[in-house]
Amino acid sequence: MADPQLLSDARALVGRQYGRVYAWDEVNAPMVRQWCEIMGVDNPVYTDPAFALGTRHEGLIAPPAMLQVWTMEGLHANNYPPGSTDENPYEVLKIMEAHGYMSTVAVNSELTFSRPVRMGEKLYYTTRLDSVSDEKTTALGTGFFVTLVMSHFAEKAGGDEPVGELLFRVFKFRPANANAQAPARLDAAPARPKRPLPGISDDTRFFWEGCEKGQLLIQRCAACQTLRHPPAPVCIECHSFDWDTLQASGRATLYSFVVMHYPEVPPFDYPNPIGLIELEEGVRLIAGLVGIERENLQIGQRLQVEFQTFDDQQTLPLFRPVDA
Repeated sequence: MADPQLLSDARALVGRQYGRVYAWDEVNAPMVRQWCEIMGVDNPVYTDPAFALGTRHEGLIAPPAMLQVWTMEGLHANNYPPGSTDENPYEVLKIMEAHGYMSTVAVNSELTFSRPVRMGEKLYYTTRLDSVSDEKTTALGTGFFVTLVMSHFAEKAGGDEPVGELLFRVFKFRPANANAQAPARLDAAPARPKRPLPGISDDTRFFWEGCEKGQLLIQRCAACQTLRHPPAPVCIECHSFDWDTLQASGRATLYSFVVMHYPEVPPFDYPNPIGLIELEEGVRLIAGLVGIERENLQIGQRLQVEFQTFDDQQTLPLFRPVDA
């Protein structure tokens, strides 16, 4: 049963409105064009001024799905434009962590749009803690669903106009496989949580068993020899259900990467570099990067797999840069 003080402290924040976070730049055609190229969007209302002028929009608009892009901080964490709030809209999660709910998983994210965003508009958003659920027990563990709403606006001389909302929901929980322990002393540091275990099915069991043996196994169609990852029950090429595995060499290149900064989810270390890895055999997988600082990461650099065991229960393939 949830601590009454936890519920009181958390729900006291429900409805709290956090200050503005501004966009670095006005809505502009170069960013829209680059986004459309990357995402494979070819609607001329976003990129062709002459075509857009003849539509009901009477000019270029930005793709609705770009709404969140305009107010992102950029490469460096929490690097927002002058005038943006320094309040932490995730403070309710810190309260839960203090009571032993250390793990976080994103549940869903929903974008809604009030009107199109036009070239030259300057955007900002505010955050509201929308709700904290009753304590729930799921397959992951016991915890709370926390919902925040980021309301986006365009600045206008006659009054700012709403342009859309982002609903973001997370589940803050104690893992179901955590060992039961005696209540911690109030002055004791919270125990470091274990890494959440992956969901394992008949389609993926071979991969994790291979990791335990120090083998990077890739699923292969027995009929046409097509490699596939993530594992799946049927071949994406010939639709055969028959498959075996190939042990990959572990040699790879860095196809792309992100560096996670916030929210900090125990027990992971931050900044946390995650790579999209292209194996020598031609398939890609997502894995952690080790042995290199963020500023030294380069697309295309050579990598080699290494296996590390965490919490004496989970072995993961990680990738370390190797000399050219």
